[in-house]
Amino acid sequence: MADNTHMKESIKAKKERIKAILDAFDAEYGTDYRCYLDHDNAWQLLIATILSAQCMDARVNVVTKDLFRKYTSLEDFAAADIKELETDIRSTGFYHNKAKNIIACAKELTERHEGIVPKELEELTALSGVGRKTANVIRGNIYNEPSIVVDTHVKRISRLLGITDTFDPTKAEFELMKLLPEDHWILWNIDVITLGRSICIANRPKCGECFLKEYCPSADYKLQ
Repeated sequence: MADNTHMKESIKAKKERIKAILDAFDAEYGTDYRCYLDHDNAWQLLIATILSAQCMDARVNVVTKDLFRKYTSLEDFAAADIKELETDIRSTGFYHNKAKNIIACAKELTERHEGIVPKELEELTALSGVGRKTANVIRGNIYNEPSIVVDTHVKRISRLLGITDTFDPTKAEFELMKLLPEDHWILWNIDVITLGRSICIANRPKCGECFLKEYCPSADYKLQ
């Protein structure tokens, strides 16, 4: 059961602790933006992000390496045979829905947006298969718009750090937007993913090795 002692923390103390966490992230990982999904343009990143739902980025990159050679344009995806596309993306899981959404999304982009992936959140989330997470990936990585991507790493680790107190990704996004400075919104996802893959691993965190342990109420398994 989660230890909620961080809830007694004052707003001032919490902000100071968050600043210390951000400074530690900057020192450890730097401040350069990087994307873990391979892509050459906006629509490729959009499709890769749709494929990444409930799937490791590394697996998606293996699939898209061949996928983007076979389907070289949005028009190719819009005209794809759904059964064939399902076979192409099968190893990413949930391939029935993903194939359906990718074809529909490609059609919507070509028919409504002249093949341009939109920038605005409302236009992005109106596309098939695109929720707030996928939309924010596009806004942050393609358009450099301050945005917070809440994936499984961000949801879990933000809670372990005592910054958010919810399991709902949308609520977590808005909590983080209130607490983090805009210049670290994009970096938060990048840094937390790196931490989650190397140190704060689900169910087997290396708290003793973590450079955030002095700022984390979950260190030494307090929230495990």
